[in-house]
Amino acid sequence: MQLNLEGRTALVTGSTQGIGAAIAEGLAKAGAQVGVSGRTEARVDEAIANLTAKVPGAKFVPVAADLGTEEGAARAVELMPDVDILVNNLGIFGAKPAMEIGDDEWRLYFEVNVLAGIRLTRAYLPGMTARGWGRVQYIASDSAVVVPAEMIHYGMSKTALLSVSRGFAKEAAGTGVTVNSVLAGPTHTGGVEDFVYQLVDKDLPWDEAQRVFMREHRPQSLLQRLIEPEEIANLVVYLSSDLASATTGGAVRVDGGYIDSILP
Repeated sequence: MQLNLEGRTALVTGSTQGIGAAIAEGLAKAGAQVGVSGRTEARVDEAIANLTAKVPGAKFVPVAADLGTEEGAARAVELMPDVDILVNNLGIFGAKPAMEIGDDEWRLYFEVNVLAGIRLTRAYLPGMTARGWGRVQYIASDSAVVVPAEMIHYGMSKTALLSVSRGFAKEAAGTGVTVNSVLAGPTHTGGVEDFVYQLVDKDLPWDEAQRVFMREHRPQSLLQRLIEPEEIANLVVYLSSDLASATTGGAVRVDGGYIDSILP
């Protein structure tokens, strides 16, 4: 399949590292101009330098803004007034006993993981529908369906994204714009390595720690390993292309078989 995104402009939120950086790289390889977002200019510049080394000749747009705030969202739209592909990847996560999660932390998870994507969708969707083409994606998680006992605030935020994406897909019905969520499974990133070591013996070498984590905390994974960020990016690039024109309003899985259900 030819995934040609030449002439398209994309914005990937939270794309200085991990899954977001892999998505930015994948979209750039397919020919898109890609906005790389992070909270500081230094982080964004470093990420763009790394991406440019991997995809020579690609065009990246720096978007230094805290997208978890209204001001940050306005700044992003100022820097990139029109985008064809919006990938709402920004998110925070961490383990905490359910009864210890206070009101401020519940609000923070909703603000960053849910409302940030809603703001940008409201900003960019009208332009997409007017042009008759667009792609909006929300990077959700297996935790949206299989809520982890150790981070129910994170699970709540990802479950909300399934409703948000389905609702905006209805808003965009018949316009040529698709809106989907991506159910990503346990993925190997620097942040996840830190998370794994919150739950297993910190003295274990990484390969062994990963196996213990999957066996004890994610035993339902059929892949039986952490997913690599590039594997998430492959699905996102496909959903961003013309080939996925009939896929909208969906919760599309790249979860390694983690969710024990025929449907999401």
